[in-house]
Amino acid sequence: MTDQPDYKSTVFLPQTDFPMKAGLAQKEPGILARWEALDLYGKLRKARAGRERFILHDGPPYANGDIHMGHAMNKVLKDIIVRSQTLLGKDAPYVPGWDCHGLPIEWKIEEEYRKKKQNKDEVPPQEFRAQCRAYADKWVGVQREQFKRLGIMGDWDDPYLTMKYEAEAAIVGELLQFAESGQLYRGAKPVMWSPVEKTALAEAEVEYEDVTSTQIDVAFEIVEMPEAPEFVGARAVIWTTTPWTIPVNQAIAYGKSLDYLVFRSGGQTYIVCEPLVEAFAKRTGIGMEEFLCLLKGVLFAGAVARHPMHHLGGFFARPRPFISADHVTIDAGTGLVHMAPDHGEEDFVACKPHGIDPVFAVEADGVYRADWLWLPRGDERSNSVINPRFNGPDGPICSDLQDAGALLAASAFQHSYPHSWRSKARIIYRCTPQWFIPMDKAATASDFVVPRLMAGVGAAVALGVHPETPDHSIPNGPTLREVALDAIEHTRWVPARSRNRIHAMVADRPDWVISRQRAWGVPIALYVHRETGEYLNDPAVNARIVEAFRAGGADAWFGADHQSLLGKDYDLQDYEVVNDILDVWFDSGSTHSFVVEARYGKDVRADLYIEGSDQHRGWFQSSLLESCGTRGRAPYGAVLTHGFALDGHGRKMSKSLGNVIDPLKVIDESGADILRLWAASTDYFDDVRIGKEVLAGASDAYRKLRNTFRYLLGALAGFSEADRVPVSTMPELERYMLHKLAELDAQMRAVVDKKEESEDWLEFGRYARALSEFANNDLSAFFFDIRKDCLYCDIDPATGKETDKRRAYRTVLDHLFHALVRYAVPLIPFTAEEVWQARYPDEEASVHLLEWPIVDHRWLDPSLGVRWAGIRSSRDQVNEAIEPLRREKVVRSSLEADVKFSDLTAILDDLPRDGSFAEYCIVAKVEFDMAHDGPPAVTASVDHKCGRCWRLLPEVSEDGALCGRCEDILA
Repeated sequence: MTDQPDYKSTVFLPQTDFPMKAGLAQKEPGILARWEALDLYGKLRKARAGRERFILHDGPPYANGDIHMGHAMNKVLKDIIVRSQTLLGKDAPYVPGWDCHGLPIEWKIEEEYRKKKQNKDEVPPQEFRAQCRAYADKWVGVQREQFKRLGIMGDWDDPYLTMKYEAEAAIVGELLQFAESGQLYRGAKPVMWSPVEKTALAEAEVEYEDVTSTQIDVAFEIVEMPEAPEFVGARAVIWTTTPWTIPVNQAIAYGKSLDYLVFRSGGQTYIVCEPLVEAFAKRTGIGMEEFLCLLKGVLFAGAVARHPMHHLGGFFARPRPFISADHVTIDAGTGLVHMAPDHGEEDFVACKPHGIDPVFAVEADGVYRADWLWLPRGDERSNSVINPRFNGPDGPICSDLQDAGALLAASAFQHSYPHSWRSKARIIYRCTPQWFIPMDKAATASDFVVPRLMAGVGAAVALGVHPETPDHSIPNGPTLREVALDAIEHTRWVPARSRNRIHAMVADRPDWVISRQRAWGVPIALYVHRETGEYLNDPAVNARIVEAFRAGGADAWFGADHQSLLGKDYDLQDYEVVNDILDVWFDSGSTHSFVVEARYGKDVRADLYIEGSDQHRGWFQSSLLESCGTRGRAPYGAVLTHGFALDGHGRKMSKSLGNVIDPLKVIDESGADILRLWAASTDYFDDVRIGKEVLAGASDAYRKLRNTFRYLLGALAGFSEADRVPVSTMPELERYMLHKLAELDAQMRAVVDKKEESEDWLEFGRYARALSEFANNDLSAFFFDIRKDCLYCDIDPATGKETDKRRAYRTVLDHLFHALVRYAVPLIPFTAEEVWQARYPDEEASVHLLEWPIVDHRWLDPSLGVRWAGIRSSRDQVNEAIEPLRREKVVRSSLEADVKFSDLTAILDDLPRDGSFAEYCIVAKVEFDMAHDGPPAVTASVDHKCGRCWRLLPEVSEDGALCGRCEDILA
């Protein structure tokens, strides 16, 4: 063979300055700076002004530390949704916010005082509050920059803060609406209480951990029993895991329908619920020596026992009545329950009808009152009731019960127990005077409440009748619980199963405790009459309070001229000024009023709330109750719930385990787009995992997407409108790829467009996977692979002469580019911008100002899709058959292979017989043989290789000579 010319210079090779290596950690800050210089968020607001609006209302994180992976995941998902709605052409503003009040911040300031061995209670309230405000402001600034680094686009220059004066005025205004409509009362009820933080806690501020407590069995001697007098003197046995509550016992509960065994042992008579006798014997060693009788629970009616510490007199000498209670079960214990209405919600409810009131024996710090008749002895005097030693077998409670002959057993018991989310210390139920919003009291008639309440429920309720009980009228309107449950049914929940969870929580929840005994927050700005105990409900006074807050914030209350606020009609001497602080969940639950309505108009509500699954008992619920109580409807149209970020092994992240994945570190090492792609690609409706292997997977998916864009940019070099061809003239493969693009577009729209009413709405895991699979499987491994020969060789770079097939291919590539770069915008905004600027370098332009790609759905061709599914299946068979020959080096590439196919397969899969199938399979030749049976047969081609396109064809006279196609191109 003679030396052949080098045709390399005659082949088109994709050209682009877009680098294969991303270098995101270094590039992204520059892109962020460019967006700020462009005022990208402001430009979008102007461009979308007057369009259909989509409001995602941001749930406020606490401003008290660097962001963690949960923050990052949450904010990224929000940004993906906002950017996707913006891409649809909607006006989708995003106002980030922070919760600036409450324990997380106050606790940090208290820690500083504790380090200095100072008592924060001795600091003037305004000074302490100023330190809390400064602390919150510092972390708002820090977190703002960290969220921006994630690529979160929003109104960062004007976020909402619950500590802004306007916000604090709005919060107290919402509270006063509840007051004016009669939906507020002060009462004493057991609430979850943290002795460490000295405040009531909301359910959302509580977490449960396994602990070891001391379980005790205690004997109460029966002194009266009218229905069975023969058992006076018997010992009724109670069981508890909170020994510290025994000194405030006031009654014993029984189950009317339960059977109780009366038996003798060691000269004593005992009464224990019959199914629990065996477990009782194992705990105490007290077995049944003599069976006396089986006692029906109803026979306890009128019975009275005496407290084991009755010898102390006073409170302890009072009789302890037996009372019937529905919460008595046979799950554990003895079937007799000691009742301490100070420290149990069920106890409180059961005792109230019997006139048994709390005694408030335990102080805010968990220590018994100094004047309480029973006090712990010796060195244990100052111990808190949450101290395990205090409750232990050798502690003061058990010691005194032992001395009284009432302690039957004391042993370790493992169980789940509530702890403060912040201090991690055990909590207790403690009866204290608190402010409540009732769940089952109808609002009083009011011009500003009742019409809105009526609008939020079904017709039957609106007419004052319960649908379940038509005979029961509601004097003024439905209750808050009824309105909230109705609103839940008219809200879209994503995933749908989350509806059941919040419905159950609202259906069963007690009245809302909205007061806290703290210093930092919005005060419950009320005046309570010293004689009647009623709070002043005067709209004129309330209006002056709101204005004072608007002018000076919540701090104004603590230094206010209260007589001036009361006005001339009331004397301050007659009123107590309430200084309790509002529950921070009321603060955040009110944000819809001073963010959504204040910015977008009265009665406007958010389209979407999105937070973690714990917010069913937190922000989702407090926002629902607040809005239903003041507006008669939910503050949102839809709610999305996501899971938590766990480590790579599925464990909760914690510093003690050393498994915390820091999002800031991930960004510094890999870039924000990698973290964003991870968040989007997960099934985030459940808990998700993140670790080195998971992030490596996200990086690999990103690399493939980036390479797809790089190929498109290189292949489209020099493309202009003059090169475009109409779809009708395109080869079948190009029309098939447009069909696939139209299918992809429908999948993507189903995720982002609520109008589709798709079950896939907001499932961006599907969105990200569809984009990746299309880029990898349909483009890189199929379309690009087949048409690279056409791209490289169907043009003479010197003259620009090219084939119609190449023009069609590049026309489709242009459609693909414009679609894919837009689809990528919500997921990887930095890379999408980089890609766009690589093709259209314009200092004033941004890909984020574009709208959803124009994909003609007339491109959909189901019959073409079916035909090409068969072609692709056959192509896969060819590749599978070639692979063994490639491994054995019989052929170096598929271009050197001849393939023999069953003619029956060709008929079934509708394979083309004009030679194009060999092109689709990237082989030298395909023959269809009726005699051939089974999978494709592959042999090495004996034809010669074209020196320009490298195809092996019969027409090539010798290796290195040109095929007919290449001769025509270069002619």
